[in-house]
Amino acid sequence: MFIAMRKSFLRLFALGAVCWLGKVSALDAESPNVIFILTDDQGSGDLGCHGNPWIKTPNLDRFYEESVRLTDFHASPVCTPTRGALMTGRYPINNGAWATYKGRDALSKGAITMAEVFRRNGYRTGIFGKWHLGDNYPVRASDCGFEMAVHHKSGGVGELSDYWGNNYFDDVYFVNDEPRQFEGYCTDVWFEEALRFIGEVKDHPFFVYIPTNAPHGPLYVDDKYAEPYRHLVGEHIFSAEFYGMIANIDENFGKLEAYLQKEGLADNTLLIFSTDNGTGAGMRRDGRLGYNHGLRGKKGHRTEGGHRVPFFIRWKEGKLDGGRDVDEVAVHVDVLPTLVKLCGLKMPEDIKVDGIDLSPLLTGEVGSLPIRDVFTHNRQDWRPPMDVDESCIIRGKWRLIDGSELYDVSMDRMQRKNVASQYPEIVNDMLKSNELFIAKAKLNTEYAEFPASIIGSERQKEVKLTIQHAIGEDAGFWKCEQVAAGLKSRNNTHSIEIEKAGTYRIACRRWPIECSGPVRGIPEKNPKGGMFDYKTISPEKARISIANQVWEKPVGKTEHEVVFELKLEPGKTFLVNDFVEGQETYGVYYTYVQYLGK
Repeated sequence: MFIAMRKSFLRLFALGAVCWLGKVSALDAESPNVIFILTDDQGSGDLGCHGNPWIKTPNLDRFYEESVRLTDFHASPVCTPTRGALMTGRYPINNGAWATYKGRDALSKGAITMAEVFRRNGYRTGIFGKWHLGDNYPVRASDCGFEMAVHHKSGGVGELSDYWGNNYFDDVYFVNDEPRQFEGYCTDVWFEEALRFIGEVKDHPFFVYIPTNAPHGPLYVDDKYAEPYRHLVGEHIFSAEFYGMIANIDENFGKLEAYLQKEGLADNTLLIFSTDNGTGAGMRRDGRLGYNHGLRGKKGHRTEGGHRVPFFIRWKEGKLDGGRDVDEVAVHVDVLPTLVKLCGLKMPEDIKVDGIDLSPLLTGEVGSLPIRDVFTHNRQDWRPPMDVDESCIIRGKWRLIDGSELYDVSMDRMQRKNVASQYPEIVNDMLKSNELFIAKAKLNTEYAEFPASIIGSERQKEVKLTIQHAIGEDAGFWKCEQVAAGLKSRNNTHSIEIEKAGTYRIACRRWPIECSGPVRGIPEKNPKGGMFDYKTISPEKARISIANQVWEKPVGKTEHEVVFELKLEPGKTFLVNDFVEGQETYGVYYTYVQYLGK
């Protein structure tokens, strides 16, 4: 019944969309479909086609043989910055999403995404998997151009901002922002839902984004996928489960390819496979176990292994096939302008992009492009990225790391020899380029202002704020296990925008609504009982500060939430919320905000 209702909804949506989109652009009858698959924490070495001697990825290897490969393609060293750059065509320092938590893992209001560009040009759009660019309005996936959004919340399945109790199997995910129970393994669900959507919209050009959360940790997968690799653990590889998660991705990729062939969609579908950063668990930190495609470093590192990732693209009708390499430097911000050109889209006049169109390289029209500098600034904090420290500047064969280490990767792929002292003029010139880049970034609103969750909007009646996204000085945490154990953090500040004046209900909680329990107790019922070791906390008071108002209330022994009702006026502000326990204050774990009316 649910599927039938959804099909009816999509038909009605399509009729409305045709009327609206007709005013924006006329679709070419041969406009290609686009499917973009982005895996999580799979490095350049975590593929058989890149020479890994242990992993089996036959379907991706076959795709590699048929694709145009960008062999010098760069993402950011961690996931949100990459995802934001791909979606907007703007560097993380320019779009404001440069961290994976602490208030800087969301886009800012008004961001125009890749999905929105496709949608304005008449495409049907869907996302299936990991968004990680905002859990609340106005930057949920459903707010940013996707008509169908099936995804988990925050940075990973089972994180504390996600639906409590999710563990990769038989989880609750969100379908256009409403929770829905699913059966099966997460990666299987993403691909199955993507194929269902394609089947419903295949008579129209479509843009489908499948950003899997696998093989990001925790490393959960059916044992049948991990078992073939267990004998290699400790001698050659770090984790059988990590390899098993990739094997499952490969299997689903094969099913997608078979479906496209069966439906006659394969030749006019522009299919992309890439990853969001260097390997997460494909090698040990010291590099003694695993295969890394001859690169130094892994996820989070500024050396090549942290951000040089696979990028394979195939479009048979567009002559992007045959198996060939393009060795020019390319970067995540280039993808949006390149797809706009390849698909013949009209770029919105109100969008700003940092990337360039790579289509002449992909089609073979040109063999090289002018040398340029590209940047990988990011910072795991609410503060802006460092001007030079914690950065990598790329210019052709050169890599300038932290402003002082220069490597020629054409001669030194593993980046073992710092040649900065031999080429001071190159170092100085790249630093000047970076200085100019930073100076321009500081003029952007997104650099100075936090992305804000909007409260009081009809688009989202209840806003959920979590300690994972709270701004503060502590390192913070993001796991349900950490909440269950009663770990405490001083991170306590949330950027919000009040849309309309009126009375608001602000509820401070220890546990999320779907796993409710007393603030000073433990949940009455865990959706997947036995997952965590629950510990109690003993706050005497809850305190909130918002719009120059400070409120305190005692915490009762049996209360599930401490509720404040207060009048607020429109505008941007910060909500600061704490539990007070003796002389100790620490951030509230979950906060729910509702507009009650005038």
